[in-house]
Amino acid sequence: MSKRLLASYLALTAGVLLALEIPLALIDARTQRQDLENAVQRDAFVVASLAEDRLQSGGASAGLNAVVLKYRRETGGRVVVVDRRGRSIADSQPSFPGERNFASRPEIAAALTGKTVSGLRFSRTLGHHLLYVAVPVASAGTVYGAVRITYPTSALDARVNRDRVTLLVVALLVLAWAAAVGLVLAHSISGPLRRVEETAVRVGAGDLAAVAPEDAGPPEVRRLAAELNRTTTKLAALIASQEQFVADASHQLRTPLAALRLRLENLESEVNPAAADDVEGARAEVERLTRLVDGLLTLARAQRHAPAPVDVDVGEVLAGRRDAWLAFAGERGVTLVADDAAGLSARATPERLEQVLDNLLNNALEVAPSGTTVTLRAGAARGRVEVRVRDAGPGMTAGERARAFDRFWRGAATPGDNGGFGLGLAIVRQLISADGGTVELESPPGGGLEAVLTLRAGAGPASGQPARGTASTV
Repeated sequence: MSKRLLASYLALTAGVLLALEIPLALIDARTQRQDLENAVQRDAFVVASLAEDRLQSGGASAGLNAVVLKYRRETGGRVVVVDRRGRSIADSQPSFPGERNFASRPEIAAALTGKTVSGLRFSRTLGHHLLYVAVPVASAGTVYGAVRITYPTSALDARVNRDRVTLLVVALLVLAWAAAVGLVLAHSISGPLRRVEETAVRVGAGDLAAVAPEDAGPPEVRRLAAELNRTTTKLAALIASQEQFVADASHQLRTPLAALRLRLENLESEVNPAAADDVEGARAEVERLTRLVDGLLTLARAQRHAPAPVDVDVGEVLAGRRDAWLAFAGERGVTLVADDAAGLSARATPERLEQVLDNLLNNALEVAPSGTTVTLRAGAARGRVEVRVRDAGPGMTAGERARAFDRFWRGAATPGDNGGFGLGLAIVRQLISADGGTVELESPPGGGLEAVLTLRAGAGPASGQPARGTASTV
């Protein structure tokens, strides 16, 4: 944004300079020419007054030659004095030896008719343009001759070019000043706006404690920052209220559900065989409700602030989860294979990572057919650590994988959906996102489903090396 603002300031300044300096340069060139013509014309009349007596009497021209030569030395202009037939009687700088007759020169011919003329013309003799002024030498209405003064346009062009260079330097200085001022102004606007944007990004990522500075930038930016802060505060209060409600409701429901389960267990020994199936069905529903309440409570806790992620030994966590699930895998006739990822480090919260792996392993073991293998693998590359949990179950379609992390969504082959409510994978995503990681489901070659966790690499010695693969089975 700073670059765009600076470019707009410079474009506006350049436009104003062009609108002012181009006409000024043209006016200056015209004025320079007009001033020179007026000065030369005055000089020509002075020379004409000096030559008048000589032309009338036909006397010697030595004094007149001295005058035109002095004029040549002082001004650089060429002076030619001619009689009424156009013959030269004084010339400050002849173009070639013996040059005498100027009757064919159009400006001298016009002056001999009594006219005063000036302008620019091309001299074939000299090969360049000349500024000329020609005046008649006359007395009592009789023309006795003419005086012509010429200047090469190079002298006039040099003065005009110097003025144009001066204008260009002034324009560059103004542009430099505008750039400096524009840069300060652009930063004073874009800097606070950038901080407001960063705050909005943090809020969008879930950091409701982020606060935009309200004391920097123009009033419009300050009002925007204040409004963002008010909106964030309201959003945080609303989310906290919802989380608290879910947590309180879940916590309060656990006690009556536990009491109901105990009452149903007591009734099992007292009811007749015909009602035993109904009691067993009621117990199953109570268990499902208990799992729902536990899931909601876990989600509410996951959304609250937790300790910042630390360096976690992934190999140690995998080994612990493998040992915890070996017995359950054995009951289902499933082989559990885990990588030896000793020394592999990731940035995570240990409790969250353990709970995520527990949910994924529970899902994988529930859908894995007896006699198949569930693998738990880990590796690292390009500053990221990946943990993969793969089963040989029925898998999921692409559409099902895209929706599997939605709360309360249940597909035909949703992992862990055996009587569940579709909260397991939602909890996994919530927990792993809180640690700055991601989770996705893939369909590996050979069928089944593979859950892929991606975490930031820690500072462990093996954080950039592939993990070694050794199996622990049951």
